[in-house]
Amino acid sequence: MTIHWCGTGLSAIPGLRRLIEAGHPVTVWNRTVEKARAELGDLTDDIRAFDIDALGAVLTKGDLVVSMLPGDWHVPLAELAISKGAHFVSSSYIAPEMRALDDRARAAGVSLVNEIGLDPGIDHLMAHELVADYRASDAFDAQNHLSFISYCGGIPKHPNPFRYKFSWSPLGVLKALRSPSRSIRDYAPLDVARPWDAISSYTAPLPTPESFEVYPNRDSLPFMGQYHFEEHWPVKEFVRGTLRLNGWAEAWTPVFREIEALKGPEGDARLKQMSDQFWAENAYDEGEPDRVVLCVGLKAEKDGRAVWHKSYVMDAWGDARGTAMARLVSIPVSLAVEAVLNREIPAGVHAASSDPKLLARWMDEVGKLAQHLQIVNHAA
Repeated sequence: MTIHWCGTGLSAIPGLRRLIEAGHPVTVWNRTVEKARAELGDLTDDIRAFDIDALGAVLTKGDLVVSMLPGDWHVPLAELAISKGAHFVSSSYIAPEMRALDDRARAAGVSLVNEIGLDPGIDHLMAHELVADYRASDAFDAQNHLSFISYCGGIPKHPNPFRYKFSWSPLGVLKALRSPSRSIRDYAPLDVARPWDAISSYTAPLPTPESFEVYPNRDSLPFMGQYHFEEHWPVKEFVRGTLRLNGWAEAWTPVFREIEALKGPEGDARLKQMSDQFWAENAYDEGEPDRVVLCVGLKAEKDGRAVWHKSYVMDAWGDARGTAMARLVSIPVSLAVEAVLNREIPAGVHAASSDPKLLARWMDEVGKLAQHLQIVNHAA
């Protein structure tokens, strides 16, 4: 049994080092061998140039493939894993093409685990725990009106005028700003063409409460089923979104205006220019601490009064262990790898587990990664 870890970018290293240090047999695959050696050469010499055919030649039944490569590699690597009777883990969202592999994975008896990083990942774990807690409470009533929020953001520990800093190429952030979102507000779907059309304020229940700018992203609605919401429950609000420092919208207004006007190949070229400029002007300096804030909340109301209301809140920042983002993305991946190899996750395509035993164990580990992790009971 060998773990084939593909990709050693900035968000991959802590979890990968954890698996190697724990004694798991790991082969590291990276497009640039020298970069991987610089990060891992003190632990292993089993580092190879990534090539899917070369990986396929050595992949055997019972092995596990981790993809920390760009998203377009996930499905081909998952298909390769199935064909060899191997498992697959990634931190990324489950694309429709990945979801479509469920039957094949089940038939092959292999697990394809995704959405087990930070966001998606730790946010799912928090949501599962809150929903299970609410269901088991005396306040539970299928007629209660529910409000759910999940906001996550990587932000600079020491704010800059741009109100944001980049750990890697800004192109992904810029492309995300062109994406529509869907959430629930006032019991009805809210469709938003651009994030800046739905920016609001949110006060995070940190030890010292702190307000942030937040906006919905992607399509939140499918996650109602994933979080075990029943179809007949009245849902007043349901949103998964992004968290930014106060002042972000104002600092980025010129960016929003320009992005709105970009079209076609020329627009894509200009987006790349903007990305290069932002990287030059607003990248993290060597050793500069980043910060990650994640808040997941669930509130149940009856006759307009809150009868159950809890929030899971996490605050983490870069320290001697490296960046908060890297450890919060990659260490949950490594935990999922171990769970798959221990046969704790069934065959098929899965996101972050709602299994109570895994949940408790994984959140205990998350508590060691973050400087602050707490469940706040607002109704106490």
